[in-house]
Amino acid sequence: MCGRYVSVSSTTILVDRFTIDEVRIEEKEPVYNVAPTLEMPLVAVSRGRRVLDQVRWGLVPSWAKDLSIGSKQINARAESVTTKPAYKRAFVKRRAIVPADGFYEWEKREGSKQKQPWFIRRRDGEPLAFAGLWEIWHDPKIGDDAPRIRTFTIITTEANDLLEPIHERMPVVLPESEWDRWLDPEFQDVDALRQLLVPAPSDQFEMWPVSTLVNKADNEGPELIERVAVASD
Repeated sequence: MCGRYVSVSSTTILVDRFTIDEVRIEEKEPVYNVAPTLEMPLVAVSRGRRVLDQVRWGLVPSWAKDLSIGSKQINARAESVTTKPAYKRAFVKRRAIVPADGFYEWEKREGSKQKQPWFIRRRDGEPLAFAGLWEIWHDPKIGDDAPRIRTFTIITTEANDLLEPIHERMPVVLPESEWDRWLDPEFQDVDALRQLLVPAPSDQFEMWPVSTLVNKADNEGPELIERVAVASD
């Protein structure tokens, strides 16, 4: 799964990198420990324009009774994203890109109860384009006057060869050549879209072990992605 990621690129960088037509967020602060329920930048298409907006992490389907379900739906598995009720409608019409500068995964260590966190990013330092889905929810207890809350999830797939020794899953990272098709709500060829939900090539990434400080969502700062030594088994 992808339970934490890093978002440090400025709004200006994201606008340039993802060819944004409309910006709906202010200049953002760097976040080295993005946790579920935080509102983070999201790229989607609205009325034919590519938009950068601020959206809550943890998808809440329109039919949900309350927001709490979102904390359980921060990731959508590629294998079931077209059939699971929470995601299948969004997969057809509400696809998005989640910009990220890297992400964390945790390795189970033999003989230790504590997992070792690793930081993974692109070798060239460019922002990653996670495949995401978004939804709009309003509180049914309030009715039609309730504020609309937009939420998103990150699609995950099997790990590539680089990540597989530390974790079995990774986010789907979309190649730039497929961004237009992925974001286009008019493109609804489910079989063609599912073919994009594969592990990104290992040679595009680098990774290193980091401090367990990242385990606590309240911890924040560039020290979270600094390399640390790992004791040999």
